[in-house]
Amino acid sequence: MLTISSNPNNILKVENYLRNAQHDMNIDETKFPDILISLTEAVNNAILHGNNADESKKVEISMEGKTSGVAISVTDEGKGFDPNEIPDPTAPENIECCGGRGVFIMSRLADKISFENNGSTVQMFFKLN
Repeated sequence: MLTISSNPNNILKVENYLRNAQHDMNIDETKFPDILISLTEAVNNAILHGNNADESKKVEISMEGKTSGVAISVTDEGKGFDPNEIPDPTAPENIECCGGRGVFIMSRLADKISFENNGSTVQMFFKLN
């Protein structure tokens, strides 16, 4: 588990955390970029949107190896959000505005994604070979 304060500079710690877990979780180099992008985006959202970059609030990241892959959880101390209210970033009217790209990217790269605790926790699952 990795716990960081909500300083955007702490996103740099995410890659080291994932690299350190890579061997134990049997993450190969072809899947690593998808997991890193998704995890970085989830942590970035937790810091900036969940905790409003309030350094007194923490973001908790955990990983668990499963038989067929790896489960990752990112939790912030914010009030959460409703993922159904995020505008579709691929809709023509949203191409140049509105956000939601991070959740969209995570949902495309992860094999399974869910939001728990009113949206303050994102859980992602990545199948591994």
